[in-house]
Amino acid sequence: MEENKHKRLWDYVELTPNWLDCDTSALDDISPSWYERREVLQSNSKEYQEFITELKREHAIETGIVEKMYDLEKGITETFIKEGFYASYISHTDTNVPIPKLLSHLSDHLNAVDFVFDVVKENRELTIGFIKELHALVTRNQEITEGRDQFGNKTNIPLIKGKFKVHPNNPSREDGIKIEYCPPEHVESEMDNLVKIYNDADRENIHPLICATWFHHAFTIIHPFQDGNGRVARLLASLILIKNGLFPFTVLREEAKVKYITALEKADLGEPQMLVNYFAEVQKRHIEKALNLKEVSSSSFEEIANIFTGKVEKWQKSEQENRINLLNNSRNQVFDFCLKYLNETKNNLEKRLNGGSQITIEFCSPEEDGRQYFYQGQIIKYAKKHDYYFNRTLPKGWITFRIDLSETKRYQLGITLHHYGYDDKTLALGAFLEFFQSDDLSERIDSTLPLEIKPHVISISKDIESKEKNIRTFLENAVTLTLAQIASEL
Repeated sequence: MEENKHKRLWDYVELTPNWLDCDTSALDDISPSWYERREVLQSNSKEYQEFITELKREHAIETGIVEKMYDLEKGITETFIKEGFYASYISHTDTNVPIPKLLSHLSDHLNAVDFVFDVVKENRELTIGFIKELHALVTRNQEITEGRDQFGNKTNIPLIKGKFKVHPNNPSREDGIKIEYCPPEHVESEMDNLVKIYNDADRENIHPLICATWFHHAFTIIHPFQDGNGRVARLLASLILIKNGLFPFTVLREEAKVKYITALEKADLGEPQMLVNYFAEVQKRHIEKALNLKEVSSSSFEEIANIFTGKVEKWQKSEQENRINLLNNSRNQVFDFCLKYLNETKNNLEKRLNGGSQITIEFCSPEEDGRQYFYQGQIIKYAKKHDYYFNRTLPKGWITFRIDLSETKRYQLGITLHHYGYDDKTLALGAFLEFFQSDDLSERIDSTLPLEIKPHVISISKDIESKEKNIRTFLENAVTLTLAQIASEL
């Protein structure tokens, strides 16, 4: 009976096929745009440097909240992210620990994130020594952790910093089941193995998203330190991602239980795709924000004039025409796929409806000029709602999927293809839902019916076919939500 109360998570570390076969397309669909844009932003943009600083602060704050070391009001969190960690910004009602203690933890976490960025810049190899150094830094102002006395009762014990555990750290869940991590006597060899496998995978160019996610999970089931394992695991995953031109892995407090912990538990069972998806989601969130950063943010005439003339010169070069043709072809390929899917969906629904309703599809491709301005207001409203810059100077297209239930009751799903952010290789698919209660289709009763669907953002610089699976998922979701909204109103 006692055995049923124990659950062994740890097993000898290996990078198994179920990890290597994970789908990374959620990140791959957008990352080419980011990698090209990154070079430009790193060279010119002060906004980008501020963005990275804010990402570091956000990670420093949220990692301690996820570990329940402290809590911090959302409003103060946003101030700290923007301005820095200053006691003058906070009162004792904004947190559940003494302010000096909070600030010391935040300082340690921020120093640890800075250390990770420095190590990447210096191109240092990942080693056991570095991992121990990182643990000592992140726990510098933490003196105790929870342990067990000789009778099995919870008690506070001194935290050994920068050294692997010498006592088991197997926590008990709420249901009474004890989780068994790697025993202390195996930690040294398991960590050596973990680092070796990662360095081999890195040299073999295994996808960085898979490397970071697998390393994070493997580290957590070893649980090599007495405390601080979650914080160090997220920092090490961040190191792998930053090394590959991506961003820190930051788990937001509101996502910790519903997404992060759930995905970790799935990976514990040998099903890592959900965890890979969550890592991709975090990176996409950062990439989408970064694509909205301005390249030119200086107030100096000389600086801006140099950037401006350089851009004009590049624009006038002959290869610009080839680039425009390539982007036009890619944009049209995405549009054609959307139109094909919506026509298939129309035929499917019409068979089910048996003539009970009429479905009409209208469209304007990105190549057409005359009707491109249609639905521009809806796109602007959609972009504002989802907090991104809609580049209206570049070609766009739209498709409407209208369902006529009667002469005075019509619903119209609009799918738009338009450019996202300041990079001309990045396209957004958006969706809006309109209701008509008149024969005159220009009389919209409400163009903001509930259709909570975020834009699907992709790079169109190359390989559009590989993106069709996730485009289809977006369109299917938009149609499904539309039908659900109509059904709920009938």
